[in-house]
Amino acid sequence: MAMEAATTSVGFIGIGVMGKSMARHLKQAGYPLHVYTRTAASAQELVDEGATWHETPGALAAACHVIITMVGYPKDVEDVYLGSNGIIAKAAAGTYLIDMTTSSPQLAQRIAEEAASKGLHALDAPVSGGDVGAREARLSIMVGGEQADFEAVKPLLDKMGTNIVLQGGPGAGQHTKMCNQIAIASGMLGVCEALAYAKFAGLDAEVVLQSIATGAAGSWSLSNLGPRMIKGDFEPGFYVKHFIKDMGIALESAKAMGLNTPGLALAESVYQQLAQEGYDNKGTQVLYHYFTAQ
Repeated sequence: MAMEAATTSVGFIGIGVMGKSMARHLKQAGYPLHVYTRTAASAQELVDEGATWHETPGALAAACHVIITMVGYPKDVEDVYLGSNGIIAKAAAGTYLIDMTTSSPQLAQRIAEEAASKGLHALDAPVSGGDVGAREARLSIMVGGEQADFEAVKPLLDKMGTNIVLQGGPGAGQHTKMCNQIAIASGMLGVCEALAYAKFAGLDAEVVLQSIATGAAGSWSLSNLGPRMIKGDFEPGFYVKHFIKDMGIALESAKAMGLNTPGLALAESVYQQLAQEGYDNKGTQVLYHYFTAQ
């Protein structure tokens, strides 16, 4: 089907830090927007802008040509797609399903199989770029699914991101996101240790950033989260609790493949300690506190 904005109703499930911006971009592009959240109040801002709120995922699914999900955990993904009043049970044949949650590659494959048996088109399309990338519609979107399905929904993905790549069949998007999270996990250790070293050495950390952020040590985390760390701004662009979830999926998948990931394991253990200390609802840059509070 042609994804013309005026005639393609889009459902969005999961209006969180990133989901709200992503859904808003679709609404502003002219797509009739339908939303579901566990509490109506969390979707009120989008409803005030013209979106339609539904009481269940199934009710939303029945009203939409394309359904996008951006929820918290694999269990949430499983419930919203495979539950008795979920998306696959209620969506009409031909509907496109795009899960943008970072979730299990194996679950993505299962959803794709269940969807295909009902004449639905499922893709896994996790993202990277954080709250800023979502707000500015420049997310990196890693897609798993069939080529024809990818091409059909790409006009919608283009409204939310700028680096959109089909990685392979079902589950390939999630596997790619695990590569992304593994790189970030070990990288965050290095960024936080470096800035903590600058502090302990009596340097001006902002001036240090001017020198190292554009050299061989440069990274997205250093440039975007480094300034937040220095200011003591630990509010979430991406929650610690969700990063722990992602690292757990990556560790489990790596183990199943026989791959040893010591850097990932170390990062996960440190973040677990931060969560136990009450920082699970802070942004991932709170890792800096772990080093500087010593």
